[in-house]
Amino acid sequence: MQDGRTVTGNMNKRKASVIATTFFAAGRGQRRRKRLADSLMEAFIRLNGFIAIGLLLGMLALLLRNGLPAFNHTSPWEFLSGSQWRTTSQSPAFGIAPLFVSTLWVSGISTALAVPIGVACAVYLAEAARPAVRELVKPVVELLSGIPSVVIGFIGLALLSPYVQGWFNLKTGLCGLTAAIMLSLMSLPIIVSVSEDALHAVPHTLREASLALGATRWETIIHVCLPGAASGIAAAVMLGAGRAIGETMTVLMLAGGALALPHSPTDPMMPMTATIASEIGNATHGSPQYHALFAIGIVLFTMTLFANLIASAVLKQQRRKFTRT
Repeated sequence: MQDGRTVTGNMNKRKASVIATTFFAAGRGQRRRKRLADSLMEAFIRLNGFIAIGLLLGMLALLLRNGLPAFNHTSPWEFLSGSQWRTTSQSPAFGIAPLFVSTLWVSGISTALAVPIGVACAVYLAEAARPAVRELVKPVVELLSGIPSVVIGFIGLALLSPYVQGWFNLKTGLCGLTAAIMLSLMSLPIIVSVSEDALHAVPHTLREASLALGATRWETIIHVCLPGAASGIAAAVMLGAGRAIGETMTVLMLAGGALALPHSPTDPMMPMTATIASEIGNATHGSPQYHALFAIGIVLFTMTLFANLIASAVLKQQRRKFTRT
């Protein structure tokens, strides 16, 4: 009997050993597959990052290759400060001061209009709206970013332009103000989305501490939530401004197309993006006009890159601040 028990015990031990070995082998195989999947995903993400960097550097190289020869015909100072843009005369001139000022007018006004509305909408969605209302309103706001710019231009041309012409007693409603108002609608989704994310990133304990000290709900929003999300809101403003600076079709259709130096928002004007879009098709390859249009692209690239770098730095500062918190 003892021998039988011993044999049975040994068999059970061997079975347990085989089962344990099989289990650990399966676990090692599963961990190996997970490590392989993680490595492949990491390599895929790294490859996409390198592709994005390569595309960015390639665009920059293309702009520099075709834009820098413009300064053989016009000095950089004359190009940036000149007030004449003539491409068809015997003595062509390429001064982008009117184009640059027009871009500042349109992008500045659109940002000034979009920021208060966008931040107020973000505060409402993040702090005051009921979940059902938030789920309804936020997709509608973000839907604006999916509307093609040419459709926004048609809406401004058909609906807004006559009202602007009547309100300000203008000869035409196609002016910088009309373009800026429609651009503000296109910047709203970015400002609302990024600002709401920044408000959600404010630790809930700060809100609870403010309410526990006797502050009202709106006092908490004004004195705790908004200052805590100031970095993210600033980044939203910079991203919205970058969108306004780089927009093309809307300003081409609504800004008026005048090459003169604008003195007020109600003047017809020609921003830099609209100039490139309207003239690049008629410019002879390798001509001074062709290189001047690419030089405008360098200026636009620098402006938008600068705006995005500021936004990235501000967002990084906010993440660092709440990590310490």
